[in-house]
Amino acid sequence: MGDLLATLGAGWRAMSGWELLAVVLALVYLLAAIRQRVWCWPAAIASAAIYLVLMFEARLYMQSVLQLFYMAMAIYGWRNWRRGSTTGELAVSSWRLRQHLQALLLIALTGVAGGALLAAYSDAAFPYLDALVATGAIVTTWMVARKILQNWHYWFVIDAVSIYLYAAQGLTLTAALFVLYLVLVVIGYGQWRASMDRHD
Repeated sequence: MGDLLATLGAGWRAMSGWELLAVVLALVYLLAAIRQRVWCWPAAIASAAIYLVLMFEARLYMQSVLQLFYMAMAIYGWRNWRRGSTTGELAVSSWRLRQHLQALLLIALTGVAGGALLAAYSDAAFPYLDALVATGAIVTTWMVARKILQNWHYWFVIDAVSIYLYAAQGLTLTAALFVLYLVLVVIGYGQWRASMDRHD
C-alpha cells in the first residue's frame, strides 16, 4: 500500500497539462453521454487524441492503440446518435444473455492473444492486463454507440481495473478520473434504465 501511495504521489507531481486537459475532456464526454447528449462525441475525440500520445509514453501500447479505436467509434457514435432510428432519437435497448456471453468470450480470447503478443514482442507494461482492458473497452464503446444499457456494467469492471493500471504507470490524475467514473457509471446506468423504461 505504501508503494502505491508513493507512486500516486510521484505521478501527481509529474502530471502534465496535457493529462489534465485529457481528463477534463473525458469527464465532459462521460457526463454528456449519461445525459445522452450527442456533443459527447467531439469531446471523446479530443480526449482520445491526447491520450493516444500519453499512453504510448507510459508504455501502455494497447491503451494507445485503443485511442485510435475510440476516435473512430466516436465518429460512428456521433453519426448513429444523430441519425437515430425511424422513430427519431436512438433509444436505449438491452442485450440478451447469449449476446453477453459472445461479447465476454470475444474479450477474453482477443485479450489473451493480444497480451501474449505484447509480452513476446514489446516492452509493454502489464501486457495481459493492458490487452484485456483494451479489448473490453473496444466492445463496450461499441455498446455505448448502439445505446446498449448493459455497457455500464462492463465499464464498471473495466474502470476498476484501469485505476490500478494507470496509477502503476504514473498517470495519477487519470487513475483518479477512473475512481470518479465508478460513481458516474452507477448514475449513468440509472439514467439510461429510466430512459429505456419511458420508451417501453
